[in-house]
Amino acid sequence: MTLALNEQQFIQKVNDLRKSGTVDLSLEEDLSIAIMNLVSLEEHFFFTAEKTKKEEYFDLLSRVREMRKSLLARMIEVTEGETWCISKHLLAASMRLMEVGTKLQGEKKKSEAKEMFDKAYELYSLFWMLRLKLVSTSELKTERNDGPRTEEDLINKLLDCCKE
Repeated sequence: MTLALNEQQFIQKVNDLRKSGTVDLSLEEDLSIAIMNLVSLEEHFFFTAEKTKKEEYFDLLSRVREMRKSLLARMIEVTEGETWCISKHLLAASMRLMEVGTKLQGEKKKSEAKEMFDKAYELYSLFWMLRLKLVSTSELKTERNDGPRTEEDLINKLLDCCKE
């Protein structure tokens, strides 16, 4: 995916965000990874409950789900459309693709692993673009051309801008 936003517009948005002091990227990155793992735990409790036919795993699933919801609420407002749910699924898909990439890498399938890692990072970057409101959905484009930057490029730029 590419962005209709140019680099100067993006840098201005990043600078505005930094001046506001409202986001601790290090803390929020850790929190996003924790949310990914909670989504995975929900899935594992579901499958374990079904495979073992033990209802107590559904109780654990519910407890983990409530925790995930409260933590995601710290990062994502329930606002336009399905942004909340989109964010959850972007994180979940990113985590799963990282796991697939790791398994492929362990099988010495490095090019396939790299492809999965790239896709995982693309989804993770898109999550951050939405989370930080650096782009609106109207600024996202699916075609590639020479002008717009990819969201990965812009997130990398953001992280470079925020190094201490």
